[in-house]
Amino acid sequence: MIKEILLIGNPALREKSVEVNDFGKELEGLIIDLKDTIIDFQKRKGMGRGIAAPQIGVLKKVLYLHLPNRSFALVNPEIIRKSEETMQVWDSCFSFDVAFFVKTERFRSIKIRYQNEQGKVIEEIFNDDLSELLQHEIDHLHGVLATDHLKSNKDIILRAEWEKRYKN
Repeated sequence: MIKEILLIGNPALREKSVEVNDFGKELEGLIIDLKDTIIDFQKRKGMGRGIAAPQIGVLKKVLYLHLPNRSFALVNPEIIRKSEETMQVWDSCFSFDVAFFVKTERFRSIKIRYQNEQGKVIEEIFNDDLSELLQHEIDHLHGVLATDHLKSNKDIILRAEWEKRYKN
């Protein structure tokens, strides 16, 4: 079911999420809600690749990625290794209604331990844009938003200006 996405300023976005211990019907329903919500958002806004449960008001450690070649849930994800190399990226968020972008610094590569929908533990390395995306989504599970990574007030740009400058 398509859920309302909480917007920046909503105090629930600053809460810490709890681990999932029950891999039953409730989790299955949450993953369906995340999938339906991200697909709807992508259709309406023309962008977006991942969503975190706190963005729909559910304070559980669950992410859902909907990518062109792969869609999957990550339950209880944690970063277990980060590269020394970092990169600067323009980052936006469903909770900003993708109205603006902020320049953030992220690790170029990360290794994540997570569980799938059945509870199986998986370790996977993500690089470049997927590394950035997962760092952003995992931040949501800890009540952190991309705006918290701003180093300067010059590192924020409205979507229309971002599209003029950077969208290919």
